[in-house]
Amino acid sequence: MSFRKAGWLAALAAVTVSFAAISPAQAQAQAQQKQTLLNVSYDPTRELYRAIDDAFIKQYKDKANVDLTIRQSHGGSGRQARSVIDGLEADVVTLALAYDIDAIADRGLLPENWQARLPQNSSPYTSTIVFLVRKGNPKQIKDWDDLLKDGVQVITPNPKTSGGARWNYLAAWAYALEKNGGSEDKARAFVGDLLKHVPVLDTGARGATTTFVERGVGDVLLAWENEAFLALEELGPDKFDIIVPSLSILAEPPVAVVDKVVDKKGTRAAAQAYLEFLYTPAAQEIIAKNYYRPLDKTVAAKYEAKFPKVKLVTIDDKIFGGWRKAQKDHFSDGGTFDQIYQPQKK
Repeated sequence: MSFRKAGWLAALAAVTVSFAAISPAQAQAQAQQKQTLLNVSYDPTRELYRAIDDAFIKQYKDKANVDLTIRQSHGGSGRQARSVIDGLEADVVTLALAYDIDAIADRGLLPENWQARLPQNSSPYTSTIVFLVRKGNPKQIKDWDDLLKDGVQVITPNPKTSGGARWNYLAAWAYALEKNGGSEDKARAFVGDLLKHVPVLDTGARGATTTFVERGVGDVLLAWENEAFLALEELGPDKFDIIVPSLSILAEPPVAVVDKVVDKKGTRAAAQAYLEFLYTPAAQEIIAKNYYRPLDKTVAAKYEAKFPKVKLVTIDDKIFGGWRKAQKDHFSDGGTFDQIYQPQKK
């Protein structure tokens, strides 16, 4: 046998011995040093979770010695929930409203009591709905009534696919009820008239923002508060103004671990730690800097002047009765939205 062949066989034997020396438990432990999470989120949270992910990945490496990769998926909240139901393997969902996660729970992917597993009904921050208008407010839009003026075009997404659009719709409904002494018929007529001023329904909040900001369509955008502030930050306060209506709605975007997925992938510990991180002061600071309203009292006090004061109704008020009832009454097939929305003819 030549020296070269003998050396090659010895090297092969060494490699074989090396692999054989790794037990199944060791191999599993090594595999667990690298993990990937998928966060399926709603439309306007790209910037928020990019910053959150960077901070959490570093912290989790220090604490758990795991090299973590976090991928993001964004779109209209209702559409995102449907994607998870249809098989998109989200380790966590961070959606615009509780009903969309309820819909996932109804398919057995996580327990029905998912909102009780984290503080504040599993909502680590809140937001609300404001108006974004062009600089100088040429149409003099000051409150919800002004959206019904002749010649005013309103940009809002489709509530069938967008969580933000459902918040927009319900805020308008609450205003109309209060203005008209609780009359459901007058609220229905008001929101129906409002929808006649909407030239196009984008599928998600970010798409609606693009339509208004970049395409220049419309006179007013019904916007997540963070989207309105982001438009000012990125394009400058010389382009747009934010108008705060007399009444809006408390938006509570929730988060949840998708049990069926994390148990299949072995990522439960990382996914749970990721969502718990959202409640820490470090993450709450990131949340506030991205124009979402933090829950941490110290952080909230620090940024109090940043967020306008506004009278807020909640989804649990008796006029809505919680998300399941609101969804059934207004946004299910044949619900109030379907009855009052008439697409504009081109």
